[in-house]
Amino acid sequence: MESMPMNVRVRLSAMMFLQYMMFAVWFVPLAAYLDNIGVTGTLKALILSSMPLGCLVAPLFCMIADRHFASQKVLMALNLGCAVLFFLAAMQSSPVALFVFLLLGMFCYMPTWSLTNAVAMANAPSEKFPQIRVFGSIGWVASAVFSLAAVRLFGSASIDGTAIPLYCGAGTALAAALLNMTLPNTPPPAKGQPASIVDVLGLRALGLLKDRNFAIFIFLSMLVMLPFTMYFSLGSQFFASQGFEQVTATMNLGQFVEMFVMLLVPVALARYGPKWAMLVGLAALLVRYVAFWGGGVFQLPSLYYAAILVHGVIFGFFFVGGQVYADKKAPPELRAQAQGLIALICFGIGQLVGTFFNVKLIDIYTIEATAEEAIRVTNWNPIWAIISVMSAILLVAFWLFFRDDVAKEAAPNAEPADQGVVEIA
Repeated sequence: MESMPMNVRVRLSAMMFLQYMMFAVWFVPLAAYLDNIGVTGTLKALILSSMPLGCLVAPLFCMIADRHFASQKVLMALNLGCAVLFFLAAMQSSPVALFVFLLLGMFCYMPTWSLTNAVAMANAPSEKFPQIRVFGSIGWVASAVFSLAAVRLFGSASIDGTAIPLYCGAGTALAAALLNMTLPNTPPPAKGQPASIVDVLGLRALGLLKDRNFAIFIFLSMLVMLPFTMYFSLGSQFFASQGFEQVTATMNLGQFVEMFVMLLVPVALARYGPKWAMLVGLAALLVRYVAFWGGGVFQLPSLYYAAILVHGVIFGFFFVGGQVYADKKAPPELRAQAQGLIALICFGIGQLVGTFFNVKLIDIYTIEATAEEAIRVTNWNPIWAIISVMSAILLVAFWLFFRDDVAKEAAPNAEPADQGVVEIA
């Protein structure tokens, strides 16, 4: 495909924009909301784990869609499901009911990242795909603007920490479903082919673990999710506890910077190779948590902004660098499955374990300040110190044990990582 009509390009870009906005607008402040309504412990970890649980089942839904239904129709149906389930979740006063509706919502939502990629790549030249996909990142950033606009709409100081972001997510999902009706027809690419659970889950890619270096890469990548998840899933709770009024807008400064940092990633991969790119990402992870720790110990809240702004460096250099490394290590017939394996290990298993670990860590350093009013106070300084030490150990371990055994000249093109895998902004 050499060209595409401008109206198709606009619709595909809008599709990406809405798909990522509908998630970011409520997931970013979710931990603060749970804290406000008194959800703690295992139940809190379960609710925050709705996303990684959705990652684990997403390939199954995509497999069914790839073989039986047009992708844009499946996307529309799933977004309608998201609209209904996010709306019902916002109405719940029971944490158990909230978990059930969010879990069902993420079962519908997580497959959409692969489906939007499939629709875009089927209807746009390959070299234009990154220009369309970037609107997903813009949509994530726009959720911050959306939250600020909603303040005026709902007449409150902040909607973060309330159920309103879930209503916003439901409304955006409905708008996305209506847009999906206008998308170009994208027939199922594998219609009539046998459905293999082994292939969908990327289990054939497990053979790559026989390579010691690849096994080290996968294992350390999973462990990196423990400190990464503290910010990604629970950062809003910290910022709310520090008196930040616009949590979503504040945290999305990191995604704003990410849009520009991404431009540097291909250059770094081409010049230095995946190992040094990933080390830069891990160094930024350490900088983030040292900044959080220093901000609390030395009472310098300005350091918190430094911790936010390095998000793009962490995601772009470590996670995209890792996707490129896996793409170059895997033989052509296993490249897609290798990417699926990374998604399942990192954003499925790793984030799931990381969420429970970090919720437990926060609970350990949280006390009842006034039992009568059920006010809980968290001592964040030791939490950030522990996470900083973990990040430092992972940085050193990666430097010592991981070898860059792929050709650097083959590194700059990271696009295969977008094909059919879960990608987190």
